[in-house]
Amino acid sequence: MKKEFIEAGQIANTHGIQGEVKIVPWCDTPEFLCDFSTLYIDEKPVRVLSCRVHKSNVLAALEGVTDINTAMCLKGKTVCLRREDITLPEGRHFIVDLIGLDVLDADSGAVLGVLTDVLTPPAHQVYVVKGVSGEFMVPAVDAFVTETNVEAGYIKVRMIEGMMT
Repeated sequence: MKKEFIEAGQIANTHGIQGEVKIVPWCDTPEFLCDFSTLYIDEKPVRVLSCRVHKSNVLAALEGVTDINTAMCLKGKTVCLRREDITLPEGRHFIVDLIGLDVLDADSGAVLGVLTDVLTPPAHQVYVVKGVSGEFMVPAVDAFVTETNVEAGYIKVRMIEGMMT
């Protein structure tokens, strides 16, 4: 069952004395987080009064947070988005939905392992797979990932020699 709320960042600190918070985004881009008028903290809706990107972080003024003391109480809290409020481009998936999927060989259909993590270096995502012979990584690009079917619970990959050593 898919979670209703998707973790989208963490409140790292306050900004200024009027209650703004600095959010470290866990989205593809910080701009994505600024597209939402409501964020969820502890699964409670919080209206966003203003939002802007600053040095790859998000500075936000939240309803009910009017001073530095109130903002300090939010430090360390996880900021979530409601799944139904998000429209992903075709072929994109939430990382939380990919974790735990079976990783299958695209040619034979054999189970190679289970996706345990998704790394997000600058170039492209990398899937971390735990197989029977240990852990290996697969670049999340079309040359290697041939199909992703979250509903059926699998990702098909085309391996090359040396990837599973």
